[in-house]
Amino acid sequence: MKQVYFDNAATTPLRGEVIELITNVLKNNFGNPSSSHGFGRASKVLIEQSRKTIAGYLNVSASEIIFTSGGTEADNLVLKSAVKDLGVTHIITSKIEHHAVLHTVEQLQKDYQISVSYVHLNKQGDVDLEHLESLLQTEQNTLVSLMHINNEIGNILDIKRVANLCKSNNALFHTDAVQSIGHYDLDLQDVPVDFLAASAHKFHGPKGVGFVFVRKNSGLSALIIGGEQERGLRAGTESIHNISGMELALKIACKNFNEEVKHIKFLKQYFIDSISSAVPNISFNGHSSCLDKSTYTLVNVCLPIPPKKASMLLFQLDLKGIACSKGSACQSGSSQNSHVLSEILNEEDLKKPSIRFSFSIYNTKEEVDYVVNTLKAFVKA
Repeated sequence: MKQVYFDNAATTPLRGEVIELITNVLKNNFGNPSSSHGFGRASKVLIEQSRKTIAGYLNVSASEIIFTSGGTEADNLVLKSAVKDLGVTHIITSKIEHHAVLHTVEQLQKDYQISVSYVHLNKQGDVDLEHLESLLQTEQNTLVSLMHINNEIGNILDIKRVANLCKSNNALFHTDAVQSIGHYDLDLQDVPVDFLAASAHKFHGPKGVGFVFVRKNSGLSALIIGGEQERGLRAGTESIHNISGMELALKIACKNFNEEVKHIKFLKQYFIDSISSAVPNISFNGHSSCLDKSTYTLVNVCLPIPPKKASMLLFQLDLKGIACSKGSACQSGSSQNSHVLSEILNEEDLKKPSIRFSFSIYNTKEEVDYVVNTLKAFVKA
């Protein structure tokens, strides 16, 4: 059976070079990086080299990169410490953020009685920047948390404008950039965010590792307490092989950036054109059909299928060897509608199946043809 993996927004396959490096580090660099002997120092060198490399791509200081287990931990670290240690009493976010942000904010509101404001969204899922500016007119110590690229509909936030709005209103700005790091060039000297979260497995690196950018002298404190690793901001022995793998994955992504973006953009546009022709009355959620307003890595389609038939769609696609998703992978066990689509779709469209297809450098035009033909056959059956 043909196998097609179109769920790269959930996770990406490891690059071969990354697997090779990880295997080598596991074998030869097993020393604890906190140890003072030669084995430990060799491991420490690898970690600090990775930190320096990643910082270089973001145009920040190496001391501002803190390694974590991934994006969720990075988001939790920033949001919880902002309230507990930085005196934040007001968080502004949106209702289509990743649950790593939304559920953390809800818990902070419950535990610390902070005030939470949800910025308005338009019908495509864009943040209303005028409303955001009005919410910033407050005497409260405020943090704004808005993702750079939405993981379900792909909308791109004007991150520089938001960062400048926050700065001019003395608010802190945190962005979940899990879907953009490794896919977009971000200069954090030009874009004055205070905190940024990233995860390696979204750009062909290993799972279980990510990082958080913490602007110098922010005053953030550790979420995980223990040793003094990661400049006191993240206790626990570092995962050397994963950190090295993340560094190499980002290196390759940046080195091959133009070539790979061109390939994936072609696949996305070809998918949009093909599915639009094959399935009449199909629609696209958010701005996912627009390459200028959404990420080139994913598209979210709403198919004109009755609810009873729709319940079998993902199962039928899986039987055909096609991997895709109805929303975030973190919600895959839930029977509820996507919280993102629930905010932007009307009741009639919510009853129809919406599927996210996300692409990588390893996908092909022939795979797009196979998926489109499979969908066409299912809709007509």
